[in-house]
Amino acid sequence: MTTAPPRARRLRLAITLAAVCAVVVTGIVLVAREQRDAPTSAAPGPAAVVRPDSHRLDAPEGARVTLVEFLDFECEACAAMYPVVERLREEYRDRVTFVVRYFPVPSHFNAERAARAVEAAARQGRFEQMYQQMFRTQAGWGERRVPLDEVFRGFARELGLDMAAFDADYADPRVGERVRADFEDGLALGVRGTPTFFVDGEPIVPNGYESLAEALDAALR
Repeated sequence: MTTAPPRARRLRLAITLAAVCAVVVTGIVLVAREQRDAPTSAAPGPAAVVRPDSHRLDAPEGARVTLVEFLDFECEACAAMYPVVERLREEYRDRVTFVVRYFPVPSHFNAERAARAVEAAARQGRFEQMYQQMFRTQAGWGERRVPLDEVFRGFARELGLDMAAFDADYADPRVGERVRADFEDGLALGVRGTPTFFVDGEPIVPNGYESLAEALDAALR
């Protein structure tokens, strides 16, 4: 019997997990209905793929191409794509702006909490470090149906954050609104599962490193 190489197995895993994470349409649509009935919207104006306050992992001067990922820190497919995105950053960081936006899927119990923890860390200039911590440790905390606020506080402590400020920001309604604003933009743009990628505003459905690299190369030409 022939055994697929590790990279091929990881690629198939990412594709399979992406399909699983995409099966969230009903829950997302229900949340969208609730949000449409709400008196105010967290996202100002028309939906945008990138906003001025969107988190940029890399933003080289003169970059002509932008890759945007709507992600959920509890989504296994997002975790599977994380090393792919890191590899792309190494290879394209001088030519491509890499943007991360929150899209916590309602069916993931701690996804919104994780996003708030990352946003609270961002308020201390440590967005990237907490973003990486979430995916590096996801196997240990994901898919647990209990609140994991203390786990995320532990991550903040490991990063050396001011804990009083982190706790205040984590509980601050404005941090929740910031996460929700990304989510609402995603809904309006047609995001129905995670990860969802856009290259220069156009949605793409990648199946791994090669397809994302090809999309970036085509946009750079």
